[in-house]
Amino acid sequence: MALPPEKASELKQLIHQQLTKMDVHSRIREVLAETIREELAPQHQQLSEEDLMRALIRRGIIDDVIKELNFVNETNDREMTSTPKPSTHFVDRHPAVLKKTNIDPTRRYLYVQVLGGKAFLEHLQEPEPLPGQNCSTFTLCLHFRNQRFRSKPVPCACEPDFSDGFLLEVYKDTLGTESKVSVGILNIKLEMYPKLNKTLSQEIVNTQFTLERQKTAEKERLFLVYAKQWWREYLQIRTSHNTRLVKIFAQDENGINRPVCSYVKPLRAGRLLDTPRQAARFVSVLGYEKAPIIGGGNSKQEQWCTLLAFLCRNKGDCEDHANLLCSLLLGFGLEAFVCVGTKAKGVPHTWVMTYGIDGIITFWESLTGHRYIHNPIKPDDPPIVEQPKPLYPYRTIGCVFSHQKFLANCQPSDAVEVCAFDLHDESKWKPMSGEAIKSVCSPGATTALPPFPPLCASAIDAAAASNELELQLRILVAEHRKDLGLATVWDDQLSYLLSPALAAYELERTTSISSGNEEFQDAIRRAVPDGHTFKGFPIHFVYKNARRAFAACLRSPFCEEIVCCRGDQVRLAVRVRVFTYPESACAVWIMFACKYRCVL
Repeated sequence: MALPPEKASELKQLIHQQLTKMDVHSRIREVLAETIREELAPQHQQLSEEDLMRALIRRGIIDDVIKELNFVNETNDREMTSTPKPSTHFVDRHPAVLKKTNIDPTRRYLYVQVLGGKAFLEHLQEPEPLPGQNCSTFTLCLHFRNQRFRSKPVPCACEPDFSDGFLLEVYKDTLGTESKVSVGILNIKLEMYPKLNKTLSQEIVNTQFTLERQKTAEKERLFLVYAKQWWREYLQIRTSHNTRLVKIFAQDENGINRPVCSYVKPLRAGRLLDTPRQAARFVSVLGYEKAPIIGGGNSKQEQWCTLLAFLCRNKGDCEDHANLLCSLLLGFGLEAFVCVGTKAKGVPHTWVMTYGIDGIITFWESLTGHRYIHNPIKPDDPPIVEQPKPLYPYRTIGCVFSHQKFLANCQPSDAVEVCAFDLHDESKWKPMSGEAIKSVCSPGATTALPPFPPLCASAIDAAAASNELELQLRILVAEHRKDLGLATVWDDQLSYLLSPALAAYELERTTSISSGNEEFQDAIRRAVPDGHTFKGFPIHFVYKNARRAFAACLRSPFCEEIVCCRGDQVRLAVRVRVFTYPESACAVWIMFACKYRCVL
């Protein structure tokens, strides 16, 4: 929008006064003379406008002028006084970085441009997709302080066609880590916006890196010395302690041994999760996958994922689930610990425990979301006294830890059912020094400790995903019945009536409160005529693959009986409800049903 002549004249006068105040004209003359003297070859005696602008930008004069002028319109004024501009940006292509992104000249940004990849070889083991099937894709996930980004998926290839850009707001004391084994090679380009006025020499940068590495190495060395001494003291209490699962260090996906306390930190989910039980439900719908083992044997692969790797993969082992759940419960203000022990048949396992202010101990199974109250058995009581029957699947416990505490079980028996969880009693639980833990596990303590990423909202449209999955299941059912020589007639009204039941199932999983299904049962009775039979089969998944879900459903005799129903006036129904959670995790409920006329 053009300015009125009087406003334009006033604006020009203001700019002129500011430039005169900053003595910009003299500085331009100095830059001009210096550029001609130092940068132009003797045979070139003409200086273009582009050369001059490049020299002015390089010396930071343009940045200084913009910063001093600091023009904002009324809309921006309102935004700055009410809501600060976000520090996260996604940039699609390099030429559009300054056009599409509102760059604040008072902030500093690093533009990371991904120009492609090479030597991505692991996917070659996968079979080629059949016609009509979706091919496997690569997605880049980036975390920089409180900013998270995902690239657009590209087909798997040895040289994937990555061509995305990410604009990161730069902070001080940034942290990072590196992997020991290369998955592939990314070709990237880094640019700073606005341009830096001064740059540090390589010698200064190398010196700083060396000092940080030495400082980190010394902290880790001192903690290792302390941990060895602590472990010797623990074994002196009782020689059988050597067989207990007391885990002080764990190896992450980069092959780095880190104290287990560093895998946990209070994590606030903002408005993405409302209650601790909802957090437990969210963690339980993330995929479960054991760490891959190379070679034979029954030994468990030693690998714990950092939080970013776990969230980006959307699946992990029981340790990954327990660490995330503990972090979320700490964020909700509970005193939570990760428990390391075993379940049936001596299988190593981790779960979460909360220590109530009233002394009540609650176990949280991170893989299912189930909660159990711990009532210890008292072996010294006379036989006539009735003892509680544990409902939880845990057998032994070796240690518990949080982001600030680590305690090893030093009671005569490590059986969970007889364990007392008075964590302040050092005759029952041997603690590590809080200062020692803090020296290597507190935020910013070491450069090798990656910061926790924030949770991201779901990118799944629940209604669209439900409709798509339901449509695919109808096609699969019709094809299956056709192969059996059966016709398929759908009852849309009956399908719709199944929705309340699915909502009630998910509500019960989330809150542990059973909601009444009286209305659902009443509606079904009205929809099924006299002399007809109704059958229904609900099932739950944590993925949206229709063919995989249908194959799993058919393995149930109850579901197969419904899908393959024969009789008079057979009407089929199917309803799908997708419930979304952060990080695009989802709970998928499916219910197959049929009604038919009974024939004697």
